[in-house]
Amino acid sequence: MSFLNNPEIWVAIAFVIFVGILVYVGVFRKLAKALDDRAARIQAELDEARTLREEAARVLAEYQRKRQEAESEAQGIIAAANDEAARLAVDAKAKIEEFVARRTQMAETKIAQAEAQATADVRAAAAEAAVAAAEKILSTETKGKLAGDLIAKSIEDVRKKLN
Repeated sequence: MSFLNNPEIWVAIAFVIFVGILVYVGVFRKLAKALDDRAARIQAELDEARTLREEAARVLAEYQRKRQEAESEAQGIIAAANDEAARLAVDAKAKIEEFVARRTQMAETKIAQAEAQATADVRAAAAEAAVAAAEKILSTETKGKLAGDLIAKSIEDVRKKLN
């Protein structure tokens, strides 16, 4: 019984009794349940984080696909705009060439009309001068009624021939 005087023995006995009370009350089960609950909560958070990461990856892939579609659509729009600009440039060039050709034709027509008018004016002036000269010559060289008839006939002939 000398071992009962030893304080370490009493500490060991108290420890065993304390652990027995803890087992009887079910502290270890509660502790294990709390740890299991915490592990389940952490696992649920990890599952939710994995789900969110997968969702974020899907959303990222979707946005990248939409960005690529938008870029290809923008390239198509740019190509169509370039084609339209080229077509408009060709149309504008053709219209300008047509306009210049029309203006040139109008100018040539006006020049031809002016030449014809000038020729007619010169002929008329020449006829007037010839008539006047013929009248003067005939009036100085012929006298009397015969001279008057000749002058009138000659003037009339010259006018008919020149006009």
